[in-house]
Amino acid sequence: MPAQARLLDDQAHAARTTWNLLHDLWTMTPKCQRSLSRMDAAVRRARKEIEWLGVLPAQAAQAVLKTYVQAWKNCWDGRAEEPNFKARIRTVMSVDIPQGRDLNITRVHRRWDMVNIPKIGRARFRWTRDLPVGKHANKENRITGARLVKDALGWHIAFRVQTLEVMPEPHQGPEVGIGAGVNLPLALSDSNHQDHGRHARTEGGKADRDKWLTAEEKAKLLRLEQRAAHRKSFRKPKEHSSNRLRNTYDQIKQLRATATRRAADWQHKTTTNLARTYGTVVVEALNIANMVKSAKGTIEQPGKNVAQKSGLNRSISQEAWGRTVTMLTYKTARYGGTLHKVPAPNTSLRCSACGFITPGSREDQATFVCKNRDCGWSGHADWNAARNVLHLYRMGRALIPAAGRAVVRRTRGVKPTTAR
Repeated sequence: MPAQARLLDDQAHAARTTWNLLHDLWTMTPKCQRSLSRMDAAVRRARKEIEWLGVLPAQAAQAVLKTYVQAWKNCWDGRAEEPNFKARIRTVMSVDIPQGRDLNITRVHRRWDMVNIPKIGRARFRWTRDLPVGKHANKENRITGARLVKDALGWHIAFRVQTLEVMPEPHQGPEVGIGAGVNLPLALSDSNHQDHGRHARTEGGKADRDKWLTAEEKAKLLRLEQRAAHRKSFRKPKEHSSNRLRNTYDQIKQLRATATRRAADWQHKTTTNLARTYGTVVVEALNIANMVKSAKGTIEQPGKNVAQKSGLNRSISQEAWGRTVTMLTYKTARYGGTLHKVPAPNTSLRCSACGFITPGSREDQATFVCKNRDCGWSGHADWNAARNVLHLYRMGRALIPAAGRAVVRRTRGVKPTTAR
């Protein structure tokens, strides 16, 4: 309902402001006086004295405090950077419900449920998967809390569930190497390639940033962008945007959010299918941050093919290879399989048939023809890379297995934390 959505917006803004106030208090307080009790007393006093901070439930405010303290612990252990100020524009609006007993979930019918949100009331949400409620809930299988998150399509709720899972049996499926590409998203060594059916480039050869939208949605997006540019031309410097312009921007965000959801949905379905089918999954240890760096160079040494490299960087970012590997990491462990990483250099340049690196073998982005006179093997370039990836694993060139958890990033020189 619109009234409930406005109340949730107020709570989300109060939660973000609480974080910023805690950050200011923490940085201004001497190190010897920083404590959880001091911060807790400041939060309680602020909620009583500032009326618009009081719209945030007390338990949600305590969740913000615990999250902020945990952010500093992650920083001290080298698992993350220092927490900073949360800007209004760049921050995702969210509200925590840390206690599951406050939710009081009741099933309406097979598609919709009702949930109790503190200081909001009863709200309806769409039932997408089974939840341990009613007679299905017990001490080992229950809902422990929830989190409300807002995007361009509205408010959504995600439940935290505590459940007891049985250790899966070792997966007896085959081994497979995966090569990530742009034209072919996931090339498999057994030629069972995974393609989402969306062309990476338009007919003009440019990177298609809206490939997850239909032709009608692309036409609508173009009209909205033209309308936004037209309305923006009438805005004077330092003048607030009009309601019509903000409404146009909201419609553009909704289409972008729809495309993002479709991409994530394809990744989830594809990685689940791979984890169920294969017992050992081998991927490349790609440094994506370096791969998407700009090629414009400097004034003294300008780059070459800057526009082409920019389009390639956009296509790589759209495929979200890092998110695919993260999904495969926990899903292979869930189904009893393992995921391994191998060094990435030369996997796309070496011939998977003869094993030689011959200059000019990779003719373009998608074509590989071995120039070795004694070989002459030809095929898709990403398929060739996937075969090399699997071969490196079988030769014992795999890096530390990543199955079971995501790889933790830490700053150089910081020792890893103890096992948790």
